[in-house]
Amino acid sequence: MSFFKKIFSSDKKDPNLSEQEKQTLDKGLEKSKTTFFTKLSKAVAGKTKVDDDVLDNLEEILVSSDVGVTTTLKIIGRIEKRVAADKYLGTSELNQILREEIASLLSENNTDDAVDYSIVKDVKPYVIMVVGVNGVGKTTTIGKLAGQFKKAGYSVVLGAADTFRAAAIDQLQIWADRVGVPIVRQQMGSDPASVAFDTLQSAVSQNADIVIIDTAGRLHNKVNLMNELTKVKRVMQKVVPNAPHDVMLVLDGSTGQNAFEQAKQFTAATEVTSLAVTKLDGTAKGGVVIGISDQFKIPVRYIGVGEGIDDLQVFNKYEFVDSFFK
Repeated sequence: MSFFKKIFSSDKKDPNLSEQEKQTLDKGLEKSKTTFFTKLSKAVAGKTKVDDDVLDNLEEILVSSDVGVTTTLKIIGRIEKRVAADKYLGTSELNQILREEIASLLSENNTDDAVDYSIVKDVKPYVIMVVGVNGVGKTTTIGKLAGQFKKAGYSVVLGAADTFRAAAIDQLQIWADRVGVPIVRQQMGSDPASVAFDTLQSAVSQNADIVIIDTAGRLHNKVNLMNELTKVKRVMQKVVPNAPHDVMLVLDGSTGQNAFEQAKQFTAATEVTSLAVTKLDGTAKGGVVIGISDQFKIPVRYIGVGEGIDDLQVFNKYEFVDSFFK
């Protein structure tokens, strides 16, 4: 069995990804796929084999698809080795080769893909602190996560610690009401650490399974951000030792290279342990997930491919590449 067949064998795919979810993923990546393959078709027009011109054009296509320069050069390097080994490699095979090499690259990075919305079972409450700049879909992601955790049978408490924007508190309240989970909130301008402390106390008293804490989306000063998030962590640990158990950075996939920059700045400011990439359904920049997954060595845990609660999907790199090149 070839390496490609191994990584795309059924036991590697997400056993909980239903046919409907696969269709949602395919639809969510449609703009990215259409743009990419339109450019690829033009790049190989009139060519019968993969030569330097094709590789130069392919490099430009990958970079313009927001895969990122570093990851693009890795992919091109892999294909060049394939070309060197087979002097008569045809352009008709380029799609398959790309699919194999991108999947191979991603298989060497990060941890194994999650297969469900499971949490550490011997930690209760399991605390997730969500970070990210304003406008990336942070609060919406929290709401969708809460809905999916509840659907999976977990009890969830939300904490509105983004106290610098009244809209953020109100938006989180709307999601709490929509999915039917309790929320702890204070007035705008309150101390975020105080909200986090109260949230964890409430979760402990309710014997809740999961706590999701929203945080302020400011990034104008990394020192201030780091100090603020450190304070929130320290205060939470007075209630739940080792909290938070996951620091999730939410990135807007439609911003392309700006998402890379945000990831760099947030990972420099605080310890990020997982990523969620949103808004992939409305953009042709889906390649950004490939680059982010490759470069940051932090697992991309969720991707957003639609507006509905169930359109926030667990990221499985094999399913993603399979869908992208379908």
